[in-house]
Amino acid sequence: MDPTTSGDILLRDLGDDNADLTSHDAFVRAVPHATFARLRREDPVAWIDETHGSGFWAVTRYQDIVEVSRDWKTFTVTKGIRLEEMDEEEMFHRRTLMEHDPPEHARLRRLVQRGFTPRVVATYEDAFRQLAGLVLDQALTQTEFDFVEAIAKQLPIRLMCRLLGVPESDADRLVEWGDRMIANTDPDFTDFVIDRDDTEEYRLLPFRSPAALEVFRYAEEVAMERRANPRDDVISGLLRATDGEEPLTDLEFKNFFALLIVAGNETTRHTMSHGLTFLVDHPDQLEMLAADPKALSGSATEEILRAASVTMHFRRTATVDTELGGKHIRAGDKVVMWYPSGNYDETAFERPFEFDIRRDPNDHLAFGTGRHICLGAWLARLEVRVVLEELLARVSSIEVTGEPTRLRSNFINGLKTLPVRMTRA
Repeated sequence: MDPTTSGDILLRDLGDDNADLTSHDAFVRAVPHATFARLRREDPVAWIDETHGSGFWAVTRYQDIVEVSRDWKTFTVTKGIRLEEMDEEEMFHRRTLMEHDPPEHARLRRLVQRGFTPRVVATYEDAFRQLAGLVLDQALTQTEFDFVEAIAKQLPIRLMCRLLGVPESDADRLVEWGDRMIANTDPDFTDFVIDRDDTEEYRLLPFRSPAALEVFRYAEEVAMERRANPRDDVISGLLRATDGEEPLTDLEFKNFFALLIVAGNETTRHTMSHGLTFLVDHPDQLEMLAADPKALSGSATEEILRAASVTMHFRRTATVDTELGGKHIRAGDKVVMWYPSGNYDETAFERPFEFDIRRDPNDHLAFGTGRHICLGAWLARLEVRVVLEELLARVSSIEVTGEPTRLRSNFINGLKTLPVRMTRA
């Protein structure tokens, strides 16, 4: 089905129907949903050539993405999870739990997941609700402001600071470092644009970014302090052995700390911003949610996660010759799962190009699936839901007053700015 002929169009711009998925510039105007829709119809496991790489298979159907995600023996993460190809030295220095298969992945996940289980995350709600209230009240002293800067950029990192036991006064520089790392393709955030500048000097650092040096120094200082004075926080748990498990090594800890700064802030903040645009573009849905936020904020959060699909792809590498979607995959081939495509797959979701905050079921892939499902999924859900509830309790009207600006990236579907006008209730 051509999404442009379906009923209520969720997205303002479906992008080019023949976009170059390897190009970050192809995602600046919009996520090229028209291209993904065409690939799902015509070539759901499509070979894509790369100028600076060996090429990859683009997996665009929901069920194929699920199959690749769950079959770790055939499709490994140990060669990297992004399009970038790394040699063994680079992999050794940059590996996180995301680049490990079982059984090592299970060992590392046991060490780090204690602070992110649904039961533990539920205990954070009161503190985050209070924090959200403070940030929202400060933002709403103005009628017009940038939602990204005033709200979405502030909340996830400040909660992460509390969970890590580091000063909230450090939030701004942690956000800056995270931006410079994950937005290493956007000249607004980095002086070392990954596909334009020579980054060879930084190839052993996360995201090939010099910002990782600052994150590593910060992590070393925090680790030194926690070893001397352990606390009941996430970092102290990572640095001590428990139940016969060895703690993270220094390099594992620094890489995981960098991952937390990026994954614990960037993706949630962009989900919040996209969520606001979807609601403003669908006033009937916004009105429905505002009328009963407690009843609908949970399902609205899931629909926002599906529709935004902030993390746009992850890669696996075939370990053996295999078949997928009728295509012969060779051992060593890169296999890339495109989550925005899976989350808009007409065979998996009824009316996928409609925004429906009551959608049920909604088994989206925003957090991936299988063993590598996002560690912070429950935390992200909590943050988005609480922000919706607290914002709608404070305002009587919301307008987007200008065109949002988008991140130059084929990896993160991000908004850099979102100008809004809000009226207090």
